[in-house]
Amino acid sequence: MIVIKMANNVVKIILVVVLFIIFFEIGLFSSYTIVTSEAPNIHGLIDMQVNKIKGIISPQSINDALVKDATPVNISNKKDVAMKMEELSKVDGISYDSMNITTHDDTDEKNLTVTIEALGYESPNSTSGQIVISKDPSYKVIARAAAQYKDSGLTVDTETLTINSILKLY
Repeated sequence: MIVIKMANNVVKIILVVVLFIIFFEIGLFSSYTIVTSEAPNIHGLIDMQVNKIKGIISPQSINDALVKDATPVNISNKKDVAMKMEELSKVDGISYDSMNITTHDDTDEKNLTVTIEALGYESPNSTSGQIVISKDPSYKVIARAAAQYKDSGLTVDTETLTINSILKLY
């Protein structure tokens, strides 16, 4: 009898958690529709949530938060990295002069994982027949990639570059 009551309580708790997740997802999809005036890409939104949760609870991110500050490093292929970041983030331009490359890995190792922060620019606005080009950056793009030491110095593998976030600057 006690086992049945405990099983009944466990089922109730699981049901409440499942209902909470369902209502959260419905709210997410409806707010996405309201904000963007488009139908939501359900698969894409769920993948994004799963990736963010994996990133939060991954041993690497916990290690990054607990162990030490990031170490700045110099790379030899800044222009290639800037062009790849521009392509992946879909901004109009990336300032490779403003790039900040850091790592939490031991810099004596041959292979490193680097975090790249750079300022991005949006497309020029056209008003009354004139093109206005802003010198002020519009975005901060944060990416992560694998890098390794070669003859020319530390080189980022642009094929492993992934965009972590694109922040709008005001």
